[in-house]
This record gives sequence, C-alpha cells and structure tokens, in this order.
Amino acid sequence: MKKKLFFSLLLCFCSIGFSQIPNFPTPQTSAPSAAVNIPHFVNMSGSSIKNAAHIPSPGNVLLKKQNQTLIQETQKSINAMSKEQQKPLSSDNEEKEFLQNFRLPSLANKEGAPAYHSAFKSLSKLNPEDYSIADATFFVENAFYDNDKKFQSMYQDYIRKASDIIRNKIRQQNIDDDDNASKNLTLFQYFSTDTRQNGKVLHKAVKYDFDDYWGTKDYSKMFVSKLMRTNTGQCHSMPLLYLILAEQIGARASLVMSPNHSYIRFNDNDGEPLNIELTNGMFTANSFVLNNGYIKSEALQNKLYMQSLSKRQLLSQTFVDLASGYIHKFGYDEFVGEILNKAQELNPHNINAVLWESNLNQQRFEKSCDHLGINPHNKEELQKISNYKDLVLQLDNINGQFDFIDRSGFAQMPAEQYEKWLGSIQKAENKQLNDEILEKIKAVEAQKRKQQEIQKKQRITPKKEAPKVYLIPVLT
Repeated sequence: MKKKLFFSLLLCFCSIGFSQIPNFPTPQTSAPSAAVNIPHFVNMSGSSIKNAAHIPSPGNVLLKKQNQTLIQETQKSINAMSKEQQKPLSSDNEEKEFLQNFRLPSLANKEGAPAYHSAFKSLSKLNPEDYSIADATFFVENAFYDNDKKFQSMYQDYIRKASDIIRNKIRQQNIDDDDNASKNLTLFQYFSTDTRQNGKVLHKAVKYDFDDYWGTKDYSKMFVSKLMRTNTGQCHSMPLLYLILAEQIGARASLVMSPNHSYIRFNDNDGEPLNIELTNGMFTANSFVLNNGYIKSEALQNKLYMQSLSKRQLLSQTFVDLASGYIHKFGYDEFVGEILNKAQELNPHNINAVLWESNLNQQRFEKSCDHLGINPHNKEELQKISNYKDLVLQLDNINGQFDFIDRSGFAQMPAEQYEKWLGSIQKAENKQLNDEILEKIKAVEAQKRKQQEIQKKQRITPKKEAPKVYLIPVLT
C-alpha cells in the first residue's frame, strides 16, 4: 500500500481543520536544501512553517506505520554508508536539473484552474484582522464553480434574505444591539427551528445531511453554498454559514474545532462561553466533545482542539480550504505549496496545512524517485536514494512531518464512530442541559425586556442596529 495521506477537504474540518499548536519541540530532521523551493518542515515551534473544510478531513496518519519497517531499514542502510560511498551529483547543472525534476508540473493550464489563482490573490489581499467571512468563503467556493455568475447571484440573495429574516426577529423581540447572547440565540433558532410569520413558514430548520457528508463522492457537499441551496449541510458548512450571518447582524461568535468536526461558541451576557452544536440544533457542554473518545491529552495541551479560533486563524483555514478544493479538482502542483505557505504565515501551526503539506511532499518525493527510475515502494530500490542527498533530506523531512503529526495529538475519527457520537447528543442528559441553557438565556432576555419597558417610560430611546447589505466582492 502506498504511504500517502489522502484527505477529503473541509474537515467535517472539517474546515473548515484549524487551531494553533504553540511551542512544539523541533523534530530531529534535516532541513531540505535551500536551493529546493519547497515549503519546509524544520522548526515546528517557529516561523519556519509558513502556515480549514472540509478543514480538510484528514486521512489516517498512522498509514506511515505500514511502511515503518521499510523506512527504518532504508535509513539504516543510508546511515551505514560512508561519505566516500555516497555518489554526489557531479555538477551544478545536474543538481539544477534534479531540483527542477523534484518540482511538480504546473496544472495552471487546466480548465478552471485560473479561477483558483484569482481566488488566491483575492484572499491574500484581505486584512487578516478585519475581513468579511462571507467574502472569504465566497472566494473559495466561487473558484470551484469557475466564477459562475449564477452562483454569485444565489450566494448574495441567500445572505440578504436570511439576514432580513433574522433582523426582523431581533426587532420584534426588541433586542438591543449590544445584547450579544440574545442575537446569537435568535440566529441559533434560525438554524434549529422553523421560522414563521403570520402562520407562514419563512424558513425551515436546517437539517444534517448524512449522505456523503465528507464530500468523498461530491466535493460540493462541504460547501456553504450547497447548504444555501438545499437547507441541508454538515459540520463544516453549518458553522461557516452561522458565522457569515452573525457577521451580518453584528453578533460575535467563534469557530471551534474537534476531531473531524467544528462547532460554534459565543459568550453570554455574563461572559460565560456557550457551545452550539448545529448538526443537532442543541446547546452542548465541553464534556460532550470530550466524550467522543478521540481527543488526546496532547491535543488539549497543544490547543489543537476546543479552542476558539481568531479571525486570523480562521482565514488561515480558509486558505487550506482553497488548497483542498484545488487538489480535489486538479491534483497537486507547486501552486498548492504556495497556498499552504500563506496559510502557515497566518497560523504557523495550522495542523491541517501540515497534513496537506505532508501529502504534497510525498507527491514530490515519488515524482523524483520516478524520474530517477527508483520504485519508492520497493525496499531494495529505495536504498538507491542514498546517492542523492536532496532526496534523502526530503525523506527525512517527510518522516519528521509524520512524527510531528503523531506528537501533536491529531486524531481521525472513523465515520461510523463519528455518526454514533453525533447521535449521542440526543441522550436525556444532553437534552436536559440544552433546556437548562435555553431557559437561562430566556430568563435573562425577559429581565432585559422589563428594563427596556422602564426605559421607554422614561423616554430613553434604545440604540438601533444599522442594517447591512451584503454585496458580492470584486474579483481580482
């Protein structure tokens, strides 16, 4: 079996993949030659990694262990050889030719590829601390549809209509513009219950789509735009749409990652964090996430999971989503490395960028071996790479990435376990917790309404929310 980590995009990434991993130890690997223009994986705790949907939905990292014996034997053979026995490249021209062959051929001439290059430029121009999540998501998904005008119109119309429905609810309930908890509750109800007006259903509750939710057969299953069209989605598209609409109504919320999953977190009016599980339409506690059985202590220590993402970290994952879509549609080339470098610049320890970069480096390694007539899956032939120092360094680099991923606490939850875990939220104790949180928020809302009535009697005019109108951004 080939030692590759093939991922399905957005982590049911999720995925939009995605948290920071601070202060990791440096893997004991050799740095690739400076002449090789590739994203390298040398210092895992510093800026040398130039960093979500599916956050990709990563493959099994432990696949590397299937080749562990092969790699160990090969490495022993390489280490045992003296410098005199190793055959260096004989000239600068040969080295340049080798390094050129190490790079993957460009796929820019593929139909639809220019749209991804345009999206990359547009994303790169965004201010990482102050940008529109709607814009960033649009750039990624619009590229997949090759800048289709109909897609643009549908995307814009949905945001406008949904925002109007939610704002009307906010006005009807006399919610203050600074009442973040009540705004989020109204938005949550847009997802979890039918929205009615004068007995007419304006919007039905969003449903989880269990059919191909990792986008294995149909990659667009991960997309927010697919959720907009069908009113069904999964754990990458639902939280992203929530954040897009929160942005439109001026509510504050964050994306949070767990294995194969992402969810929403916001603070109530007392500053206490509340978790929203949109896949089931319920409030949850941290214990629900921990009970999935796939969160290692290393992942918590390194803040890989259960951390609220900053806007910069979320934008980093958006670049990963862009790379993932490009890979699924066209394959690997050096443009993928350029996108992942940008992701790691924004978040030097984006684990999803590391996962995709590991795949990219394996593709490069196999291409180089093929060019030299070496079968990398044959133990005897693989020993021949000892004649090529840059290839040896790349193999060391790949193994260093595997080791880092293992140490990070990253875990992949099998599909059957993931579905079982999602279903467990309907247990009595989780429903009781959801009801308790809702009652608490409603009680706070009732108290605020009383205060508002007093203010009205005293002729105090409450603040009015300034309406927003979402416009499709100009493509670069």
